[in-house]
Amino acid sequence: LFLGGFMLAIAVEKTGLHRVIAYKILSVFPKNAWGILFALLFTSGLLSSILSNTTTTLLLLPIALFLSEMPKLKLRFALAIAYGASVGGILTPIGTPPNLILLGFLSEHGIAPIPFIQWVAMVSPLVLMMLLVVGVLLGFGIRGIKIEPVLETTGLTKEQKKVLAVLFGVMGLLFANAPIQPYYPGLGFSETGILLGAGLLLFAPPFGILDWMEDKDKIPFRIMMLFGAGFAIAQGFSVTGLAQVVADGLTSLSALPLLLFILLIATVVTFSTEITSNTALISIMLPVLLLISQQTQMDARLIMMVATVCSSFAFMLPIATPPNAIVMSSGTVTIKAMALYGLVLNIVGILVIVLVSRFVWAETL
Repeated sequence: LFLGGFMLAIAVEKTGLHRVIAYKILSVFPKNAWGILFALLFTSGLLSSILSNTTTTLLLLPIALFLSEMPKLKLRFALAIAYGASVGGILTPIGTPPNLILLGFLSEHGIAPIPFIQWVAMVSPLVLMMLLVVGVLLGFGIRGIKIEPVLETTGLTKEQKKVLAVLFGVMGLLFANAPIQPYYPGLGFSETGILLGAGLLLFAPPFGILDWMEDKDKIPFRIMMLFGAGFAIAQGFSVTGLAQVVADGLTSLSALPLLLFILLIATVVTFSTEITSNTALISIMLPVLLLISQQTQMDARLIMMVATVCSSFAFMLPIATPPNAIVMSSGTVTIKAMALYGLVLNIVGILVIVLVSRFVWAETL
């Protein structure tokens, strides 16, 4: 699944389609600091749902820094890209490693998977709310500042049109493949096969966008090894009984009402991921949460989904995520500013995920 998604991402980057998307979105929003901020934020969120959040930040940061010479605006534009990339990564199963670790864990333990389209439908309201919160917070006090960005107006190249056609084809297949019970069973295709097939199609004529010798080094095989390590950690927690020991110690907490238990999990994961790899953290948490769900009859997918999403809500520290580190290295963002904005977003993110999971996801999973 991830390999196919990354092949598509490499094609988007190689053809420059990401720049076209960015400039198109910039042209839609108002030509002031507030509008540009929201444009960068939503562009970052959209791109990071298919590209890695690191790639998204690296691609958009030069555009953001070019748009204004004011330090105050540079800081907020840079943070908008970093935060947008973190939030947008949860929108699709391929957007960030913890999402894929969750899906792999569900499959490994015989738990019903969350289809691609159902995932997007469930998470979209959360992503939209968080992007709006980020925009309002970062946009405070800059709304009246006018900006006239210089936008590229060139049309799509032949290669960009090919990549766009493949992307639309993939989305169409994923929508058609999603079952709507009990009315429509779906096509029955493997979502991994759809993504991987689309990625391989980009190597073949008449597309020919990707070349193995030229582009193979861009495929993040090290990250895929990281997934394997994550699965190994989760399996180790299970087979050694360590997950059971931790779960037994948390049994008293599981007596809490579901709303309070979700709040507890969301808080622990959100603040832990500021100083811990989200991949390692979620690999440790999933086996524990599965055992707790088995002991308490809680919905395993619900509480594991909460933990997985919250592992991407790291807004406070430069070491928390690659996007945070990248914008900090640009020299336009201070640790104090990131920590203050990030603390507010961590708290708001916890509250939003608790409400959405309890009153929306609990009814749809």
